[in-house]
Amino acid sequence: MTTPRLGIAFVPTHAPESLRRLATTAEDAGLDDLWVWEDCFKQSGLASAAAALAWTERVRVGIGLMPAPLRSTAITAMEVATLARMFPGRLVAGVGHGVQEWVGQAGVRVASPLTLLREHATALRSLLAGEEITTDGRYVTLDAVRLDWPPTEPVPLWLGGSGPRTLALAGELGDGLILTNALTPDDVRGAAAVALEGGAGPGFDVHATLIAATG
Repeated sequence: MTTPRLGIAFVPTHAPESLRRLATTAEDAGLDDLWVWEDCFKQSGLASAAAALAWTERVRVGIGLMPAPLRSTAITAMEVATLARMFPGRLVAGVGHGVQEWVGQAGVRVASPLTLLREHATALRSLLAGEEITTDGRYVTLDAVRLDWPPTEPVPLWLGGSGPRTLALAGELGDGLILTNALTPDDVRGAAAVALEGGAGPGFDVHATLIAATG
């Protein structure tokens, strides 16, 4: 049985300039992970992750998650690979559908979010592995794209979601699953079971966020 990791999430309702204090405090406290979010229209998950990685030396930083409709697959691969090379072994990349209301406001809502996530995650994983990709999907089209600077070691790619088909897709294509917050232990176990049925292999991780009040 894998020992659970304990971390903290930087909620993007806080001002971006407050991230540094939380990141360094999390590291000093001995936490394993720091997670940053990319909620519309608050903060960039990748920019936050880059800063947190630079301010710390040990803590693992996860992006939970980057909405696929907002980001081209090639650009996402370039940005993730750049951070992965600068901070090897300390980055977890998470992708998902995004909140449909928000992506609609941004003008990038698609008819089939599940198809987009499948195409995006499949191509992204291949690009991060250093492969040359040509694909002509419903939403993702690439013509002989290969990263000049792929990661020097594998980057965990996690998928986020809540519906049963997305949970199964996370088990099929992802190294881990990012769940929404405010779930009960039974909810988490049930979601993990669906991901396992989707094909999750050994070492598959599940990230669940608990809301805590202090003071």
